[in-house]
Amino acid sequence: MRSHRLTLLGAALALATAAVIAQKPTTQAADEPADGDYGTITGQFVVDGDVPAPKVLVAKGDNVNDPAICSANDVLSDKLRVDAESKGVADVFIYLPKTEKIHPKLKTSEVKEVILDQKGCRFDPHALFVRTDQSLVVKSNDDCSHNSNFMTIRNQPINFVLAGNDRTGTAVKFKVSERLPMPVVCNIHNWMRSTWLVLDHPYAAISDAKGKFKIADMPAGEHELHIWHEVPGNVEKKYKVTVKKGETIDLGRIKIPAEKLFETK
Repeated sequence: MRSHRLTLLGAALALATAAVIAQKPTTQAADEPADGDYGTITGQFVVDGDVPAPKVLVAKGDNVNDPAICSANDVLSDKLRVDAESKGVADVFIYLPKTEKIHPKLKTSEVKEVILDQKGCRFDPHALFVRTDQSLVVKSNDDCSHNSNFMTIRNQPINFVLAGNDRTGTAVKFKVSERLPMPVVCNIHNWMRSTWLVLDHPYAAISDAKGKFKIADMPAGEHELHIWHEVPGNVEKKYKVTVKKGETIDLGRIKIPAEKLFETK
């Protein structure tokens, strides 16, 4: 009888223990923090003031290298692109200069190649962001040769000629972050220019045609971001933001004085 009572007691204890375990919340692995440890920022860069019309870099019919391709139409400056309706400024870089904390899903880039094309004697896109674990592949969609001269500070400079209609392209790798966006130019067609930023982390954005940007899954807390545009260079070296856990914070319309964006030459 005593043995039977002990058996029943043991069974009851086992059931109670199982119930406690079932009710206990599971803990997340240390290398897989909750999304609540990170947040997102959005915003829009806009011109504060009037913007002059873009300059004509190459007029239709100008005597330039490969005129049938490069001067078939007017080539307007794309250093400053402003949306007429919203006054949003395109191609503004906003980025975290460095960080030691990266969301686990962003530690390596999902996309392994970033494409820089050449169309109508222009680099496309005009501004781009590449990480050190990605390749930048330069291609050509023009029926003429182009030179791609990557200017750098911390990486080895790269300079090569790409034959016309090369759709395979030449891959370029960068080993370390650059402190600022850097230019790539074509020395054959000297108006061709693109600006690229290389970082060893994912926390950067380039404003779109309406000036809007988004940086997702940033570490929560206070940060100082760098804002840069091709015409003035540094717009703001230490733009302070607070990223809140699990939230998207809209920074609203960030105004850039028009006089900073005027082309002076």
